[in-house]
Amino acid sequence: SNATAGAGGAWCQGLDIPNELFLTLGLVSLVENLLVVAAILKNRNLHSPMYYFICCLAVSDMLVSVSNLAETLFMLLMEHGVLVIRASIVRHMDNVIDMLICSSVVSSLSFLGVIAVDRYITIFYALRYHSIMTLQRAVVTMASVWLASTVSSTVFITYYRNNAILLCLIGFFLFMLVLMLVLYIHMFALARHHVRSISSQQKQPTIYRTSSLKGAVTLTILLGVFFICWGPFFFHLILIVTCPTNPFCTCFFSYFNLFLILIICNSVVDPLIYAFRSQELRRTLR
Repeated sequence: SNATAGAGGAWCQGLDIPNELFLTLGLVSLVENLLVVAAILKNRNLHSPMYYFICCLAVSDMLVSVSNLAETLFMLLMEHGVLVIRASIVRHMDNVIDMLICSSVVSSLSFLGVIAVDRYITIFYALRYHSIMTLQRAVVTMASVWLASTVSSTVFITYYRNNAILLCLIGFFLFMLVLMLVLYIHMFALARHHVRSISSQQKQPTIYRTSSLKGAVTLTILLGVFFICWGPFFFHLILIVTCPTNPFCTCFFSYFNLFLILIICNSVVDPLIYAFRSQELRRTLR
């Protein structure tokens, strides 16, 4: 029993993640997303609603990186005695950084959902896409997301001890997860139906199998990365609401820095999935 208790105690100590890893991932994410924003702004061929949404997603991911870099640098400077700040100022700075992080979380999730809806309209309403997704509607959508993210992050940081606020954030994550799952599965089903029709006419089942496999792999990557990177953080919030004093939950809480690393990794991976797959954007980057 002593050995079991010792093993459990060791497990509950969490992971010691060096600040250098936070800094490295933050810098990589910042550079990647800066390149995406610069390429979209530079190339007029990329001035369309879809790329504007991708640009906003990159800005959201940059907020994650900047917030992480600022917090880590301040911690390192204060730990080494280089920077001496009053406790009240530290609290205010901490609140500002937390608001930035929360705003980036909400805006990132929102723009992931907006991109999914945009792709859905592109596939199912191709002929009417430009009349449905006009530049004016795209601007209104982007402004609404940023406004909602700012307001919700302010409310969340102000009333973060209220379980109702946490439940709203958890509900928002689950809604976005279900929305993306339904839209991407529907799009994949349509693509599969089209490929099946073409292969049956041309009697080339190999094409059907290859295209279906590629579609399944892409869908798995999109939803898998989303769930792996965001899931643990929101599971952490669920446990805060449901079992804040339970020993298992307390042990799970000790891995919070690992969940933050996963969110930063999502900021690194997002450009690879949503932006760098575009040939036009890759040419602009080169």
